[in-house]
Amino acid sequence: MSTKEILTETDLLREPRDGRKHELVDGRIVVSPAGYRHGRIAVRLVRRLDQHATDHQLGDVLDSSTGFRLPGGNVRSPDVAFVAAGRVAGRAPLGFFDGAPDLAVEVLSPEDDPRAVLDKIGEYLKAGARLVWVIDPNQRSAAVYRSLTDVRRLTESDALDGEDVAPGFSCPLRDVLGND
Repeated sequence: MSTKEILTETDLLREPRDGRKHELVDGRIVVSPAGYRHGRIAVRLVRRLDQHATDHQLGDVLDSSTGFRLPGGNVRSPDVAFVAAGRVAGRAPLGFFDGAPDLAVEVLSPEDDPRAVLDKIGEYLKAGARLVWVIDPNQRSAAVYRSLTDVRRLTESDALDGEDVAPGFSCPLRDVLGND
């Protein structure tokens, strides 16, 4: 009988900085390679969202190297995250953020397992994320989640809207996708 080693946050922190996203999921380290197109799309969104959040003092925009410690013990790292002002008391945490971001964004890669992505969305929402965007470069579309049953589909001619989470933010999905 074999026993699987249960990995911890300490193990996650020891993972190499190799340009891939590492998450702690159910006691395992899950590695997600991100390709060039994926990175360009994430950076386009980070640039726009961060400028808006900074200009209006709404909070912090974070990249995929930021871990969020969720109540079930998993540490997730959305491709783009937004944490509203006031949720970080004093200095920014040195380690993982306790809880979900207010907005979590996932940019799909061809290798992504749809069930695993849906699990991640559900985990963000259950942990308190108020909005989740899932951007699908292949379909040139996005899905906007308020819950697992409150889902809106966007085409590239629609805009990503910060709604009440990042008030005033709006960006055409086409601009984030670019010509990729």
